[in-house]
Amino acid sequence: MEQFLAEAKAASRELALIGGAQKNAILRQMASALRGATMDILEANALDMKAAEENNLNSALKDRLLLDEKRIDAMAVAVEEIAALKEPVGRVLDGWVTDDGLKIEKVSIPIGVIGIIYESRPNVTSDTAALCFKSNNVCVLKGGKEAEHSNAVIAKVLQAVLKNNGLNEAVISLLPDATREGVAKLIRMDRYVDLIVPRGGEGLIRYVSENATVPVVKHDKGQCHTYIDRDADLQKAVRIAVNAKVDRPGVCNAMETLLVDRAVAAEALPQLKAAFDEAHTQLKGCGETREIIDVAEATEADFDTEYLANILNIRIVDGVGGAVGHIVRYGSGHSEAIVTENYSTAEYFLDAVDAAAVYVNASTRFTDGGAFGFGAEVGISTNKLHARGPMGIEGLTTYKFKIYGSGQIR
Repeated sequence: MEQFLAEAKAASRELALIGGAQKNAILRQMASALRGATMDILEANALDMKAAEENNLNSALKDRLLLDEKRIDAMAVAVEEIAALKEPVGRVLDGWVTDDGLKIEKVSIPIGVIGIIYESRPNVTSDTAALCFKSNNVCVLKGGKEAEHSNAVIAKVLQAVLKNNGLNEAVISLLPDATREGVAKLIRMDRYVDLIVPRGGEGLIRYVSENATVPVVKHDKGQCHTYIDRDADLQKAVRIAVNAKVDRPGVCNAMETLLVDRAVAAEALPQLKAAFDEAHTQLKGCGETREIIDVAEATEADFDTEYLANILNIRIVDGVGGAVGHIVRYGSGHSEAIVTENYSTAEYFLDAVDAAAVYVNASTRFTDGGAFGFGAEVGISTNKLHARGPMGIEGLTTYKFKIYGSGQIR
């Protein structure tokens, strides 16, 4: 492990010197190579899907794992979009001249070696590799066992492009020891690894956060809420709520609990139930909710559960203050939304809710690097330092100060 990571660290010093034009050309070659390897990737993914069936993976994980020609092309498009992004490294973020005549520039630089631990989704392999490469970072990828065949082929395709361009294959690599012991070693190798990004289940996030000596940016669970205010357009509210839950229930930006203002609950809940029944959503509600519509009981534990399935909690709250109070208690700092036509209420919600992404009159499903215009994302950070929300190119850089003198001494 130490030898492997030492090579990654050495590769990061070489990669730091590569310019934007060369990186972009290589990224476009990677996109083309992914399309050219479609059949190889599909064959590998079929092995992973077969194992998923045999191991009784749930439907949400299988949806994340599955690749088809359309999803592989989307992977290639994401790499092309990353190539088209403005250059993140070498930007002068600030500059000034001191009283001593020193010219100081604050300049963006790569972080170095980034370890990314993720589950299920093989597209994360190409997305994160491309983002790291664009920002001159070496990436060490540790995908889930359920996607091992898919991840291996995708990484091999990308490494072949690196090799063809005379670059070290260690720039993009899979962790050679993918066991729990291997992960335990990786997250403590602060001599070689500069950042760890874990994205996956609550247990993985907790384990990495509690045991790492390398700095961690958490991709924590998505305990997302939508609040329907008394001044909401109910037709708009139903559309937003259904999309937030039903579009892809197994992803972290899907809504898990719907909050409804007591002032409109009697009118709104029957409309919401009809729409969710049509979408075959399993509904659970608080006591007040169950007096208005026929749904199962939602327990306190339910309000703290990330279902990642087509299951939804409903709670009636006392206005926007009640909604904010519920979110303070149960939210994970990921994504929260309000539906209202009242400007003051919307602004209060935006300011009062502490989350990476806070929406007015839109679905939480938009919390995504691609949807935000980042091309792709390494993860969605619920940290406050150093990156928050969809973590794209800028989140993969830090900075240094370059100081130009003319013989000054202090």
